[in-house]
Amino acid sequence: MTRRSLIATVAIFGVMGLAAIIVTLALQRKPSAPQTTAVVAAAAAPVPAAPAIPGRKIKAQLFYVSDDGMRLVGVERDVPFAEQPVDQAREILTAQIAPVSAPLVSAVPAGTVLRALFLTNGQAYVDLSRDVATAHPGGSLNEMLTIYTIVHALTFNLPAVTAVQLLVDGKEVDTLAGHVDLRRPLSKNLQLAIE
Repeated sequence: MTRRSLIATVAIFGVMGLAAIIVTLALQRKPSAPQTTAVVAAAAAPVPAAPAIPGRKIKAQLFYVSDDGMRLVGVERDVPFAEQPVDQAREILTAQIAPVSAPLVSAVPAGTVLRALFLTNGQAYVDLSRDVATAHPGGSLNEMLTIYTIVHALTFNLPAVTAVQLLVDGKEVDTLAGHVDLRRPLSKNLQLAIE
């Protein structure tokens, strides 16, 4: 090997080595995605629900306004069965917010849609469409009945769920209609429910 070919070979390997170092450093410095809370990140890109098992049902306690309009009454309904707890929670809430026929009266405003639902450490995060607030009739009792319809549908039917955090249109809200504090997860309110 001549001196000239030796220099050329060393130069080629040197350039290749330098290129490898530059690529390695560039990959290490690549900015990572911003860290957000699991709830917000999940709400931005919800994972599609696994389908319920066709034909298989469970009995679930759904909640509707009592005849006197002062509390919630539990009504046993058939709900599609799902293998995973989060999917079962979605099935229960989908059934809960679905339109009902008389004599049942739903406390959830018509048009409300379940956007997303996540379970973590005994808490459910329920993201509802803005209709739950914009179509709400108002009043402290009506607001409590709406909120606890959702809370009770999950906490009565899924023992692993002990509290529910409501979100509206992917965001945390202070209240639905100005009366009930929604800045923290809510547990069962047995004064509002008759099983």
